[in-house]
Amino acid sequence: MAAAAAALMLSSCSSLSYYTQAAQGQLELLADARPIDDWIADSNTNVKLRHRLEAARQIRRYAIQEMKLPNNGSYTNYTNLKRPYVLWNVVATPELSLKPMQWCFPVAGCVNYRGYYSKDAAQAYARQLRAQGHDVEVGGVSAYSTLGWFSDPLVSTFINYPDAELARLIFHELAHQVVYVAGDSQFNESFASAVEQAGVEAWLERFGNPAMSDAYERYKTRKTDFLALLVRYRGELDRTYKSMMPDEQKRATKARLFIALKDDYQVLKANWGGYAGYDRFFAEPLSNAHLASIATYNDFVPAFRNLLRREKSWNGFYDAVNRLAKLDKEARHDALRRLGATTLPGALVVQRSIGGAP
Repeated sequence: MAAAAAALMLSSCSSLSYYTQAAQGQLELLADARPIDDWIADSNTNVKLRHRLEAARQIRRYAIQEMKLPNNGSYTNYTNLKRPYVLWNVVATPELSLKPMQWCFPVAGCVNYRGYYSKDAAQAYARQLRAQGHDVEVGGVSAYSTLGWFSDPLVSTFINYPDAELARLIFHELAHQVVYVAGDSQFNESFASAVEQAGVEAWLERFGNPAMSDAYERYKTRKTDFLALLVRYRGELDRTYKSMMPDEQKRATKARLFIALKDDYQVLKANWGGYAGYDRFFAEPLSNAHLASIATYNDFVPAFRNLLRREKSWNGFYDAVNRLAKLDKEARHDALRRLGATTLPGALVVQRSIGGAP
């Protein structure tokens, strides 16, 4: 997820109640954390959790030693939460637009969501926005980064992910601590997604087995298929909203497209053999807010992957990304678009060399 906790913790423009719940939620998360080694050594820790924590410890070690990600207190502790998500994000758009509302905070800059540690509080705020005529989505979040402000713990909301997906998440969130540009979610999320992708590929080559690799390939295929479906319908909605048709016709087209999206998802799900992992996307009635930010995590991933291949080392890559971060937003995005259009050979050789595989 986008690095959000600094926004939650340092907001000077939010209401006092929002600031209070954000501070309390973050502090409770940290207060309940215990060192991983203590959990592993504790005879009361069940075997499954012990194995998951051992896997996470190995993944973190790889992230630091091979990927040169930050070596700090992050993911050295574990918190057992009594809820399915660590927080809930509220995303909102106008009724006939895909442009998300933004909330601006110190450090994190402007972001397209507002986070709550209580689902009830998130739903209450969502009702306020809907009453104002906005389309709204409330989505659960399993993990986030505090950008190094705090020692982010492992959390029960994601510790049971399969090994490769757990590695993906840890690599992604640690990447946010390397480079973060306030107010540029496309840059931040695409960078972290590129790091996670290249990192998992190299990590699987070192530590994976055929079953793990096959499972991760299925995960990637489903994710690619699902995003392609959403991007297609997002494009159709965007063309509808930008057209000259009357608003009533836009509303009717919008309703038809959301019905078609649900139908096409059922076809996709059948092709996956009934895999239901994306059902939660449809837990609430579909709205523009569901599709507002789907490109954020992926727009510039090809550009960052090309930059990583060009630099041939993690440290060189991070230095290059930091140079991009110092540009103004327009110049930064122009540079990334040029990088994304570049074809660089020898990708597999480079990935093996930077990943440290034997």
